[in-house]
Formats: sequence, C-alpha cells, structure tokens
Amino acid sequence: MKAVTTSPTPPDVDVVLPCLNEAEALPWVLSRIPHGWRALVVDNGSTDGSAALALELGARVVHEPRRGFGAACHAGLTAATADIVCFCDCDASLDPSLLVRFVREVRSGEADLVLGRRRPQGKGAWPAHARAGNLALARMLRRRTGLRLHDLGPLRAARRESLLALGLSDRRSGYPLQMVVHAADAGWRITEHDVPYLPRTGDSKVTGTWRGTWQAVRDMSRVLAQPPTGTTVGGTAR
Repeated sequence: MKAVTTSPTPPDVDVVLPCLNEAEALPWVLSRIPHGWRALVVDNGSTDGSAALALELGARVVHEPRRGFGAACHAGLTAATADIVCFCDCDASLDPSLLVRFVREVRSGEADLVLGRRRPQGKGAWPAHARAGNLALARMLRRRTGLRLHDLGPLRAARRESLLALGLSDRRSGYPLQMVVHAADAGWRITEHDVPYLPRTGDSKVTGTWRGTWQAVRDMSRVLAQPPTGTTVGGTAR
C-alpha cells in the first residue's frame, strides 16, 4: 500500500475526508493526496478498521462520534490548521489530486470557493435518482441565490478562516449546500469546474438509495428555506 506523502512541516493545504467504513477505498484516495498536503480522515464511527488503516497510511485521523456527513466535515474543518482547506469524499469516486487547480484559484484570489461539477464516468457512477435530486437542488439554489451552479458536489476548496466565519450549523446532508448558500450571502466569488466522477468503492451512505436521496434533499431543502444570513467575511470575499 502506498502511504500518504504528507510532509512533517506545517501543511500547505488540509484535505478533509469524511469517512464511514471506507477501508477498501482509502489506499487509493490517500495515494492521490498532493505532496506537502495533509489528509485529515474524519472517522464517523467506522467498524471496518478505516481509522487504523488511515493512520498506517500516514493520514491524521480525527474522530467524530456524532453521525452525519456535516458533523464529519465540520470536525475536519475545525481540526484543520492550514490556510486553505479542501473537502473530498473518501469512497474513491473523486480524485483529490484534482484539487490542485482549485487551490491555485483560491490562493491567487480568483475565487473564494471552488466547486467540482461531477461528470459521471462509467456505468453506475451516479445513479439516476441521485442525479435528479441534485438537479432539483441546483435549481432551488439558483432561485435562492442567483448562482448558476450545476452541482453541489463534495469536491471543493476555500480558506479555512473564511469557512469558519460562515457559521455553518447543519450537521447532516445539508452541510455542503449550507456552505454554498452562506458563501453566496456573504458575496463570495464561487466558481465551478468539471471533474470526473467515478463509480464509488463500497456502498453509498447517502444517495445510494431513493430513501437516502430523499433524506438528503429534505435536509438541503431546510437549508434553502432559511433566511439570508448576512454573513460578512473579510479578506477575499466581495
């Protein structure tokens, strides 16, 4: 197994990887972390040895006992110390090496939040029901914020302090959407780039079934129903 190439010096970038029983996918995901970056594997109650394996492969492991995608993501964000923080699923459906371009845009000031628009590669990469739910949410987001985004995928990058200042409170499936909504309310420059979306390794915890997709859409609909936050962030936001 190839270990993470994380440097012992302070990391240039922290990559938050929410993890629930992803032992099969971890070796590939961690091998794709760019040199000098740090992988923060947030174990959300795995029973398959994911946490021990992540440590063995050189990642830092953060334990978040509260179940929920948002809980895991936010635990990783609060544990991060790098100026720029990225997020990526830990199921081998997305390649974290693609985040290099995202980080470059954030660092140069071209964007405050960079998102990956998933483009499915191969049969079963993105089930029809999950795609339909994502499309519906993108349209609702456009009505709420005016942003013409196509996807609310998990591959993303932004500055840590700015993210913390957004006051994100959702700890379920609505976390990624709340990040975008609050960022839009704060006037952030948000960009989107196509990224290959591969068939995941293992079973999906959120959108693998109609029921899971419905739960995610319901969580996110609640986020969209909230009034504008009026959040302001100094530095890079417009």
